Amino acid sequence: MKHLRVRAKVDPEQAPTFFNQLANSPHVREARVLDWNGAVEDASTTLIAIDGDPDPFAESATATPGIESVELAETRYEQTYALVVARPRATPMFDAITEARARPGVVFRKPIVYRDSTILCRVVGDPGPLQSAVEAAPDAMETQIEEIETIRGDLEQPASRLSERQREAVDVALDLGYFDYPRGATHEDVARELGCAAQTVSEHLQKAEGKVIRASMDEFGPRL
Repeated sequence: MKHLRVRAKVDPEQAPTFFNQLANSPHVREARVLDWNGAVEDASTTLIAIDGDPDPFAESATATPGIESVELAETRYEQTYALVVARPRATPMFDAITEARARPGVVFRKPIVYRDSTILCRVVGDPGPLQSAVEAAPDAMETQIEEIETIRGDLEQPASRLSERQREAVDVALDLGYFDYPRGATHEDVARELGCAAQTVSEHLQKAEGKVIRASMDEFGPRL
């Protein structure tokens, strides 16, 4: 079983209106699909966090074919929740994602991020169904798998992103006090315990630190 981070760049000229309202609007810096309910036939209800001005989004979305309603939740923060009822078959980009989510052997994890003409998401599944889901993307999408990992533990824990060798290096470094302040060990000390070169330890620890920090903050990266 694999865990993928996928980036799909969408041509705004070919993208449906609702996608552009989420990913290319001057009023929306970022939109995150937090949850969805597709139990009703030919209709879905989606909870979206809107980072920006939600009112122009709601006004334009409700005037878009396929969008039945948009309900906004008041908030004191920059993010506003939008509850969107849509008919996926009338909203092509949403329809494509709905079909991908429904494929056997594939699970799309939340959130699904819309930002700067791009969809960013995480997918879990077996290699065959995962590849089929990527290949089934619409022509307007340029899909790229940014990261492939084997699931080694709790997906919600940042340390689960580490390779076995990175985890081993971090464990030894912690035991020796490498991460203490002041530092209690060097790369050379960790390397002696692991039986490898100090440069190798440096690479393992640097990559591990980057993975843990990105996962702890926001693995999809900051908004530009």
